Amino acid sequence: MGRVEESIDVDVPVHVVYDQWTSFEQFPEFMEGVEEVRQLDDLHAHWKTKIAGLSREFDTEIVERVPDERVAWRTSSDNVKHSGTVALEPIDASRTRVTMTMDFQPTGLAEKAADKLGVLDRMVSGDLRRFKQFLEERAAGGTSGGGGR
Repeated sequence: MGRVEESIDVDVPVHVVYDQWTSFEQFPEFMEGVEEVRQLDDLHAHWKTKIAGLSREFDTEIVERVPDERVAWRTSSDNVKHSGTVALEPIDASRTRVTMTMDFQPTGLAEKAADKLGVLDRMVSGDLRRFKQFLEERAAGGTSGGGGR
């Protein structure tokens, strides 16, 4: 099983980060390879991804949600196996540290090779950089995510 852990500091308050992170349907705007996320209910979402030419569809379920602190999930589909946590730590009133941890089970030669080459690590790092930019630009424009509290 592989593991990725990446952190980034975002120049917005923790409640804004949490609200945006729980707006799953907006993930394609900043996550590489995520084509669509459809929220099915408060705890379940259906994902469509295309990474390195490999298309996948799978379902996730939220297994823990602590407002302004953390969101944890796991896949509930047989074809994709991963789980993760996004932990939020206020640095001060207007800045937040976001730490994403993902555990995943690569299947097939392509995924195993990508894991060995650190492809997922770079994707997560890039996703967090784009998330930071997405949030900070929205905050500068006066809008917020409006997610599921």
